[in-house]
Amino acid sequence: MEYNCLLLLQQIMVVLLSGVFFWRLTKYMWSFTKMEKEPITVLVTGAAGQIGYAIVPMIARGAMLGPDQPVILHLLDISLEALKGVKMELIDAAFPLLKGVVATTDVVEACNDVDIAIMIGGIPRKEGMERKDVISKNVSIYKAQASALEEHAAPDCKVLVIANPANTNALILKEFAPSIPEKNITCLTRLDHNRALGQISEKLHVHVSDVKNVIIWGNHSSTQYPDPNHAIVNTCSGEKHVKELVHDDHWLQTDFIDTVQQRGAAIIKARKQSSALSAASSACDHIRDWVLGTPKGTWVSMGVYSDGSYGVQPGLIYSFPVTCHKGEWSIAQGLKIDEFSREKMDETAKELVEEKSLAYSYLN
Repeated sequence: MEYNCLLLLQQIMVVLLSGVFFWRLTKYMWSFTKMEKEPITVLVTGAAGQIGYAIVPMIARGAMLGPDQPVILHLLDISLEALKGVKMELIDAAFPLLKGVVATTDVVEACNDVDIAIMIGGIPRKEGMERKDVISKNVSIYKAQASALEEHAAPDCKVLVIANPANTNALILKEFAPSIPEKNITCLTRLDHNRALGQISEKLHVHVSDVKNVIIWGNHSSTQYPDPNHAIVNTCSGEKHVKELVHDDHWLQTDFIDTVQQRGAAIIKARKQSSALSAASSACDHIRDWVLGTPKGTWVSMGVYSDGSYGVQPGLIYSFPVTCHKGEWSIAQGLKIDEFSREKMDETAKELVEEKSLAYSYLN
């Protein structure tokens, strides 16, 4: 009897000790998972402008890199006073993820150790200016900023160019930052991609989150080709192709394309200023999917360095459908291209070749 009581006591002690051990292990694992990540340093050029002012709180709140990723913001603009105001507002907003703000007019200081560069600053096209005037002025800006990134940014810095002409500005930046991998230099066509999703969702009276796999081919300009041929809608009876649901090829090849191509101009006409909120949100989408990955079965549009896919001349920054995984993008391959699409894709590629030639003439 005494032996049985002793044995029972031992068993109880084992259970209690096991429970304590399990509790301590659980507590340790929980504290480990709650450990804060190292901050990522994000550069925003043109940070006091409309898009810059819209995007910095989005980044600080986690819309770009996730709700558990701390960030340090480097803000660059030509007006230090305006930047000081933006910095004060960021401090006043008390964003938990924001671990530091550098506001400067010095491009070297701004580029120091940045992991991600959002290039918004540039000379916009104004009344009376031709496209060649915009290109000539931005060539010198992007040459200088590229050199600073080359010398001072993190070796694997990811770059997103937003300032127009975005594709050609990105190409110039690539030329003068040769140590940054060419796959790390991109331009924004996600805004056009999101605009295309919005038009389809309105046409079909479905939520925009149920539409996927539109494509923006080519240049971020009025020659871009918004392609709905591979787009899919998630319906209560499963996934269906947009062409099947719209059942109106004329609309898809005319009004849909025209609306997406001219959406920026329509916004300027309506609000007397260019797109800012939507551009900022789309830039966050671009970086988020690039860094964190695209959902399975979904591609997005990014302006990337052409490798010759789909017959596009290598050496252009051209918008393709891409999937992203572990910080790397890949062009979605094997999509069928009809005659109408081929013509549109070649037209926008031709414009990019002309822009490239013009930009290089100013470099020389």
